Amino acid sequence: MSTINSSSSGKVPMGQKIAFGLGMLANQMFPAMIGIFTVVLIENIGFSGLLLGLTYFIPKFYDALFDLVMGYVSDNTKSKWGRRRQYVLAGAIILGISFALMWQLYAENGVTYNFWYFLIVSLIFYSGLTIFSIPYVAMGYEMSDDFHERTNIMATSQLIGQLAWVVAPWFWVIMADKTLFPSSDVAVRTLAVYVAIGCAILAAIPALFIPSKSTLNENYSPIDFKGILGSFGEIKEGLKASIEIKPFRKICIATFLIFNAFQTTAGFSYFIIKYYLFKGNENGFGLWPTLFGCVGAVITTLVVIPIVAFMSKKMGKKKAFLVSQGISVIGYILLYLLFVPGKPYLFLFALPFFSFGIGSLFTLMMSMTSDVIDIDELNTGKRREGTLGAIYWWMVKFGTAVAGLLSGLILSLVAFQSNAATQTDETMFWLRIFFVGIPILGTSVAIWVMKDYDIDEVKSRAVRAILDQRKQKPKNYSSAYLSGKLVSLLKSGSINTNVDQELNRKSEAELRALFSDTLHYGLHGLCFSPYLENQKAGDILTEDQIQRRIDIIAPYTHWVRSFSCTDGNELIPQLAHQKGLKTMVGAWISNNRERNEIEIETLIKLGKSGLVDIAAVGNEVLHREEISEQELMGYIHRVKEALPDIPVGCVDAYYQFLDRPDLISSCDVLLVNFYPFWEGANNDYAVSYLQSMLAMTQKVAQGKKIIIAETGWPSKGETVSEAIPSEINAMKYFLVSQKWANKHNIDVFHFSSFDEMWKVEQEGEVGTAWGIWDKNEKVKF
Repeated sequence: MSTINSSSSGKVPMGQKIAFGLGMLANQMFPAMIGIFTVVLIENIGFSGLLLGLTYFIPKFYDALFDLVMGYVSDNTKSKWGRRRQYVLAGAIILGISFALMWQLYAENGVTYNFWYFLIVSLIFYSGLTIFSIPYVAMGYEMSDDFHERTNIMATSQLIGQLAWVVAPWFWVIMADKTLFPSSDVAVRTLAVYVAIGCAILAAIPALFIPSKSTLNENYSPIDFKGILGSFGEIKEGLKASIEIKPFRKICIATFLIFNAFQTTAGFSYFIIKYYLFKGNENGFGLWPTLFGCVGAVITTLVVIPIVAFMSKKMGKKKAFLVSQGISVIGYILLYLLFVPGKPYLFLFALPFFSFGIGSLFTLMMSMTSDVIDIDELNTGKRREGTLGAIYWWMVKFGTAVAGLLSGLILSLVAFQSNAATQTDETMFWLRIFFVGIPILGTSVAIWVMKDYDIDEVKSRAVRAILDQRKQKPKNYSSAYLSGKLVSLLKSGSINTNVDQELNRKSEAELRALFSDTLHYGLHGLCFSPYLENQKAGDILTEDQIQRRIDIIAPYTHWVRSFSCTDGNELIPQLAHQKGLKTMVGAWISNNRERNEIEIETLIKLGKSGLVDIAAVGNEVLHREEISEQELMGYIHRVKEALPDIPVGCVDAYYQFLDRPDLISSCDVLLVNFYPFWEGANNDYAVSYLQSMLAMTQKVAQGKKIIIAETGWPSKGETVSEAIPSEINAMKYFLVSQKWANKHNIDVFHFSSFDEMWKVEQEGEVGTAWGIWDKNEKVKF
């Protein structure tokens, strides 16, 4: 059994880990202090359970939605400071100012005024939190590509971050000290300013001390106003693609269940201690809510996180998670039993067990998310730390919003009375039931969800090795080439002239309707994509899968183009002819001469059987530089001699024909690929690019017929210069190219029929998204 060693580049200096950890301290101190100060909203300002729930739900729901946009913006930022640091710094400043202002509440202003004031400033605060936290978390995902170093980074950050929960509960003691402040609301107004300043400084440290490389020359999507508006489709696709990653889906669901079940009832401990253990008597009460939070946090910091990190290395992340959460369930049960009136010290014995729940959650889950980001890059060809981080934290924050609303509703349901000296026994009984019952239920379901999580160290290192190997060798695209090729060939004149204004004025719904009408009217030809999601080129195709896909496209096209005559592809012409379709049959030519012989002989055999209407010898083999022009011409002449009554040509990019008069002479028909997308063309000017490519090819065509063997536009993936993949652009290109081809009587084979997932390893995500039908054989548009 072979092993793959981590590269030294995966190790991170301790100073950078500490800098990241100080950012985590700020990231946790803000919500910790909100939890402490929130007591004032009920006991001094007079918020009801419902109003309290709304102040949780509305800002955090907004925050969760904003996360997705911020993830896209952060992932696509071009800057000499990289993609993250400037946002972390800006977010830190916004957080500090808004947090201080948020708590400037005065009871004499009335509940309604204070509610709206607090809600509005909260929206500003949570905007700053998103601007800070999404790039900040992505910085952590980027810091290392080593399986165990990722856990070390997250463990260090959680160790430092947990100090927030050690320090924050002591503010209850400070707030209750009448020698310092006359009342809790005065205390909060003053303390919020000091907390804001300290946390803002901590939040800025990662931006100042964690290095990042310039992204000025990266090929990212635009983030101007138009680009951001257009990004929603990419965000939707990114969300869909991320959720389709089963391990990531499990991580999100498990985190949602555990953290937000905890959040729903976390604030109840204060009320249980005050009204159940001390019966509302404040003499001697003030220290115990502090000890509940502080001791639990100390145990988490000094005991739980180091143990969990050790467990992760010894038994793997999944088993460490399952064991830790199982221990936390025991802790919740003990908390119910050890909340004993008159003996408050007993609950301290439950805290070591209880602390394993949240203490292990983010240490392991953030490390697991880093592993999933590698899986995502393997599937899509893109590094999307910001997007996946945003989706993960969207789940957390959306759940937190729901948890806040549920907290308020539970307080109302159990008839909890704001500003009351005591609570009824029935109220406290049900509050205790909810306090332990909801977390136990959430944790138990999360354990069940994660029981078959399948990313272990072996798989993670294997994925990392594939990604490293992919980066070491240049991509050999099947149709892609450097953008701007046409511009360099023309050397003069403007390409960007012809715009179909009619389409630009149509809504998305109108475009979809027009797309459907055009598709049902019928196309000249479609490039046939036979491979299913878990297949790749070279896998054996079955007759059933080919027949099913032929049946799907047959009502919409007159011709079908295939690319190979081996591995089951030779069945395509026969099944197409049985449906009344004409065929352009391709023989795949490469530097594998032995296979080339099989391809050529099978093509000739199919042609003699009457199953070939046009023979295509080779597909972009000159573009890939795998054989010489002379060798390709030799194959063409063999097929022409064997099939004198069938037009024969070769398929390649238009510019491959421009300086090859001998190749053109050897062909009966020119089979040419026109791709405005790979030129980096703005979608609005696609027709101008098509006209220019055709005009250049016609000049050298020696009077021979030109057939566009491939053209299309991807619905998602990486941007090429001004060419942006999206569903809208794919539909618009389909419509303008079909309209243009019909107007000029040009035969076009649209690329492609079905999305081809196997192309991700060659072309990234963009290679998978050229189909009219998706990978599940459903019409996309």
